[in-house]
Amino acid sequence: MEVTRVDEVDEQTVTVAEETSALIDLVMITGFSGAGKSTAMAAFEDEGYFCVDNLPSEMIRSLVDLFMHTGSKVQRAAVVSDVRGGTYFEGFATMLDELRAAGVKYRVLFLDADEPTLLTRYKETRRRHPLAPTSSVTDGIARERELLIPLRGRADVVIDTSGLTAAMLRRKLADELLPTRTPGRLAVTFQSFGFKYGPTRDPDLLLDVRFLPNPHYEPELRPLTGDDPRIVEFINRAGELDAFYERLHPLFDYLLPQYLAEGKAHLVVAIGCTGGRHRSVAIANHLASRYSSDPEYLVHVSHRDAGRPA
Repeated sequence: MEVTRVDEVDEQTVTVAEETSALIDLVMITGFSGAGKSTAMAAFEDEGYFCVDNLPSEMIRSLVDLFMHTGSKVQRAAVVSDVRGGTYFEGFATMLDELRAAGVKYRVLFLDADEPTLLTRYKETRRRHPLAPTSSVTDGIARERELLIPLRGRADVVIDTSGLTAAMLRRKLADELLPTRTPGRLAVTFQSFGFKYGPTRDPDLLLDVRFLPNPHYEPELRPLTGDDPRIVEFINRAGELDAFYERLHPLFDYLLPQYLAEGKAHLVVAIGCTGGRHRSVAIANHLASRYSSDPEYLVHVSHRDAGRPA
């Protein structure tokens, strides 16, 4: 019978932990209530992180073990743990020590803000402080500060969100915690639709292109869609489409970087014609083709009504 010494087992365990932990980018997010943890979690989620909010510290270790188990497909994770966990949050520091001792690599993000900023945000949201449900927000902030002071000193990154908008915080997180991400990724959807079937849902920008020549009234073109070059040729028969693009391209060349700089994650551009089969389809395809080669944008095109009967 083969006997394995205990110290050999421990060494093997540490080695496996070190090898496996290298597969995971694990970020622990904590800090003051109202300091922007929800915004931070959304930023990580948009970058493909598996995110869990308000997880008791005792459960974090089990979750990490699950991520590190053979066959797990989670390579990047962000976990938010804060005073909402009540007495469970008291074990957060101990849990961090246990993970470190087990060879698990992680980063701690601590979000801070001054008291006036926190008070203003609570007034805007009209929510009660988790540590002062029956008293003032000021009392809750004071109690929270006592609990968080030790954790602030253990953080790898501390961000004071006083004076920061949500977009500014997202950019700061990208600079300090997401250096490997592809910078400036804005998801842009160009969607064609037909006005006669009703408006599209919640577009950020809407173009009405019903002023262009309509192929619907040409019997041989009516069954086609804007995917067909003959439709594009018809719309541009007198140069109307080229003239439109001469004005449209500079507009989008200006707008898209502005949305990107503002921190917007997804932009929906709706293009509407009468039936949603010809003009809007051709233009949505054109815009998608024009911007899909730009590494700053993730471009998607969809045609809501192109499949309806002509």
